[in-house]
Amino acid sequence: MPATDAKNNRIIELLIEAYNAELETVMNFMANAANLDGVRAEEIKESLQGDIAEEIGHAQKLAARIRTLEGTVPGSLSLRWTQDALQPPADSTDVVMVIKGVIAAEEAVITIYEKIIKTCEGIDYVTQDLATQLMGEEQDHRREFIGFLREYE
Repeated sequence: MPATDAKNNRIIELLIEAYNAELETVMNFMANAANLDGVRAEEIKESLQGDIAEEIGHAQKLAARIRTLEGTVPGSLSLRWTQDALQPPADSTDVVMVIKGVIAAEEAVITIYEKIIKTCEGIDYVTQDLATQLMGEEQDHRREFIGFLREYE
């Protein structure tokens, strides 16, 4: 059953929202990995650096799907940055703030993927499958940082 124009447009909007979130996460992971100082920060920095390529991969998959659905992938001036919790802390040794910011960012994008999955039900199984796969990877990231948080608190 083909998606109606309104449903297809809504799916594209949600894909763009997820694309935006993934790109913003890349920027903030890069900034935090570069800015964190101290011995306690090394494992967090390594994890952030390791996740950057995966997050870029997510954005690339989302961009490809947006185009497949005949949407337009936005450039930087069309995107809206919202990850207040993941901004680099003023204290470059505040590892806990970065960990909490990562958890918040992962939870936010998981919520977007949940919306995509629900919106696609019975309409667009390919996009639904993609969102399910990406959500699982984000849940893994969140779980890793929840473990880090337990160590620090």
